[in-house]
Amino acid sequence: MRTVLTAFRVLEEVAYAQPAGVGDLSRTLRLPKSTVQRALRTLWTAGWICPDGAETTRWVLTTRALHIGQRAIADLGVRDAALPMMRELRRETGETAHLMVLQDDRAVLIERVETEHPIRAVIPLGSTVPLHGSSNGKAMLAHRSPQEVRDLLGGRLARHTERTIVDWAEFDTELDRVRRRGYATNVGEWRTDITAVASPIFDAQGRVSASLSVSAPGSRMPAELRETYGVLVTEAARRVSATLGHRP
Repeated sequence: MRTVLTAFRVLEEVAYAQPAGVGDLSRTLRLPKSTVQRALRTLWTAGWICPDGAETTRWVLTTRALHIGQRAIADLGVRDAALPMMRELRRETGETAHLMVLQDDRAVLIERVETEHPIRAVIPLGSTVPLHGSSNGKAMLAHRSPQEVRDLLGGRLARHTERTIVDWAEFDTELDRVRRRGYATNVGEWRTDITAVASPIFDAQGRVSASLSVSAPGSRMPAELRETYGVLVTEAARRVSATLGHRP
């Protein structure tokens, strides 16, 4: 653990002082030069820093750090824009509102506003859910080409429950339905006890990388409520998209 913390301290100091040399880092951080050198080599191997020139005497951040930082800023922007609408969705539905973003082949939960019901569908922040078995995932997939969808899913539709769609023709039809009505549904396709509706969030460039949903135990969201909540979550997502600069 101490080695990891030291590496992070060195990385942060390189970010502030770049180009930074071993001697400068050692004095500022009050660490032995040998310890700083090992941390620098580790960060170089991991792709976070690189030498400033041909000699490995002074170090700068790589674009990897920039990329991660931009992702964090983007997620924070979506969260800030979505949170008021998530609170409104909970007030209107009485159920939990979730905000998820696309990460590789999964949907990742970055914010939630919990229901006050004692019986609820609990998904911890940072959890991932399958794209094709969740309403959030389907909402984000629906605005991609069939080839992009297959690439993201690795060419296969894994079964999670008896309700999971595992046939490609049926799944393509499902995504077309999502595009036309504006929201996706999940009725026990990932976990048998969870029902949800979700709508995509568009950024200023018209890309979809986030989605907003309302989730509940299946017994509290029958078909007629799914339609009602679908309209509400679609309007909420549209307003978040507008806040982010999206113009249809």
